[in-house]
Amino acid sequence: MGNIKTKGIILLENNMGDFDKMVTLLTPFGKIGCAAKGARRNNSSLMAGTQYLCFGEYMIFKGTNSYKINSSETIEVFYNIRTDLDKLKYAVHITKIVNDVTDENQNTYRILQLLLNTLYIISETDKNLTLVLSIFRLRLLCVLGFKPQTNKCWHCGVTSNINFFSIRDNSVKCENCGRADKSAISISPSTYDAIRYVVGADAKRIFSFDIPEDAIKEFDLVTKIFLNEKLEKEYKLENLW
Repeated sequence: MGNIKTKGIILLENNMGDFDKMVTLLTPFGKIGCAAKGARRNNSSLMAGTQYLCFGEYMIFKGTNSYKINSSETIEVFYNIRTDLDKLKYAVHITKIVNDVTDENQNTYRILQLLLNTLYIISETDKNLTLVLSIFRLRLLCVLGFKPQTNKCWHCGVTSNINFFSIRDNSVKCENCGRADKSAISISPSTYDAIRYVVGADAKRIFSFDIPEDAIKEFDLVTKIFLNEKLEKEYKLENLW
């Protein structure tokens, strides 16, 4: 028991009682459920810091079996996401995935970093949202231990004529080996370049590229199937209205 000072982002918020909230906070050391007493009162100092997508610094009291937010200092609220339904739709989808793959007492620093970088790109740029989501999916899978082999064909080892991505083997494959793999998806050179870049780039630069529209659709298909297969759940991008 005791006080914990940490940075984190609100993944979920739910009303509790007349004026309280229960929030899900993603921190560098895991996801925790926190009570926020009086956070729904108009004059509450916790009102801003306990809203969905708020990134801030929190003073939390850890009890025997529970957490309570005592104070918060807002760092970023991603205002442009809150005022754009398309951007909000993608943000909601991404935070649902993050909520599913995180737990308490887990080193979630890299996941938190990825989430914040992704939300920043969605909020502050006009980058194609489908491309942003695809990059997020692939990089998240790398963090979770499903980093694909991309420098050569997984089966025969050749480095040329790479035209397939194998969902089963977490790897790229050449024309001949890919056609023999029922889980392999045909990819263009642009999609292959995107996969290699996202897998190997510095965390702060994973969004620093663009690809043609047809490659975005292909990249979206590959990362969607890859994510659903590895997380054993079907994630659909759903409208909010």
